[in-house]
Amino acid sequence: MPVGAGNTWLRMAHAALLAGVLTGCSEATEGDDSAESARPSTTAQVSGPDGTAASSGGTVGAAGSACELPVSFDTAKSWTAEAVKAPLSQGPVTLACEIDAKPAGNIGFLRVWAGKSGAADARTVLEAFVAAEDGVSGEKYSAFTSGGLSGVQVEYLYASELLEEKKKESAFAVTTPDGPVVVHLGGLDTEEHEEMLPAYELARRTLHTA
Repeated sequence: MPVGAGNTWLRMAHAALLAGVLTGCSEATEGDDSAESARPSTTAQVSGPDGTAASSGGTVGAAGSACELPVSFDTAKSWTAEAVKAPLSQGPVTLACEIDAKPAGNIGFLRVWAGKSGAADARTVLEAFVAAEDGVSGEKYSAFTSGGLSGVQVEYLYASELLEEKKKESAFAVTTPDGPVVVHLGGLDTEEHEEMLPAYELARRTLHTA
């Protein structure tokens, strides 16, 4: 499937999801950034940007986990991960895993995208990923390190045709010997996005090679 087509499919799926799941939403909890959190722990708690805490409910990435990836990280309590087999691409990466927030009371996903190994650095990969998403503005990039990995993260606004307004989205990227990885957090709207940020921070701060 060509670049952009997968993104369109995800927006359509998001609209279908909205039709049936607009009740019972509650705030998600979130994650930590210490050296200890470089290794997953089922009891870890990580504070998000607003001070809320997300408990770790498990990990993805390692062999035998729901999604086998070049990296591993903690997933927030009650979020459920599932490997994606359909070839949906955005920029230089292909969708490999969806981590669903609905069981935790939010509408949205952490989506993990993986690519083939090459010479591109994390910033180049992330910029290409964002550029492949129509309706993006206000990108703010910054560097981070976690679990011995150096990466780049971005916050930006996406012009949602469904809601006819702009909403916040976030993503981070790292490169590994097995290829680049992008982890993206969208959400129904900005409010949902911000409620799910602790789960995103938990993933970023516990990240390490699988």
